[in-house]
Amino acid sequence: MPELPEVEITRRGIAPRLTNAKITSVTIREHRLRWPVPANMAKHLAGCTINSVNRRAKYLLVKTDNGTIIIHLGMSGTLRFVKPGTAPKKHDHVDIEINSDYILRYNDPRRFGCLLRTDDNPLSHPLLTRLGPEPLSSAFTGHYLHTVSKGRRIAIKPHLMNAAIVVGVGNIYASESLFRAGIHPKRAAGRISLERMMHLTEAVKLVLQESIHHGGTTLRDFYNGEGKPGYFSNELNVYDRQDEACIKCRQPIRQITLGQRSTFYCPNCQR
Repeated sequence: MPELPEVEITRRGIAPRLTNAKITSVTIREHRLRWPVPANMAKHLAGCTINSVNRRAKYLLVKTDNGTIIIHLGMSGTLRFVKPGTAPKKHDHVDIEINSDYILRYNDPRRFGCLLRTDDNPLSHPLLTRLGPEPLSSAFTGHYLHTVSKGRRIAIKPHLMNAAIVVGVGNIYASESLFRAGIHPKRAAGRISLERMMHLTEAVKLVLQESIHHGGTTLRDFYNGEGKPGYFSNELNVYDRQDEACIKCRQPIRQITLGQRSTFYCPNCQR
């Protein structure tokens, strides 16, 4: 599913065309997403000007002069620009026509994403109020992670994937970050020293930044606004590399299930 790097890449891809553009019309073919698309969304947005395109966690926030559109890509959603008149495909659920020049098309085969609208501050929306800090911000530090982990027996990997602790560190990026920090994914979060937490937060930042630089990770569904895949999958050290040699010690990479998610690690390099 699209994680923070993929959502940030999507934001960067669509923002230049959307900012200061006018919404000509909105076409909703399927309201039944994870939360129903508001029936009055097309009415409220037609004729509006888009002021900015921001991101909070894995949510895109498209601010207009008549409220903010909140977009989540779910498990398999994508946003792409197409020319007016382009016939919609099976899972093309929503079209936002811009300046009558092009259409921002939302496609979601699993319908697990969302398109909502709010007149209020989007950061006060129930979906966003309980989120943890952004991992690339100055608020996400080793001291912070060590403090919120004290006394916690939960394994560090699912702890790191908890959006209330830090947003956007999904399954792939958690595995890769723990490998770089040399921390076993099953180690209890509350038993990791401050020094090692500092290494871990640094690893998280580096992994996410590198993924953004490479256009994200495309394993199955992710494509950016221009329909291009991401190439960070070529840089993965442990994820989806079961039984392959570790790049550091040449021991086989192992796979386990942790928190109902596939987890990859090196038993020699990660303690």
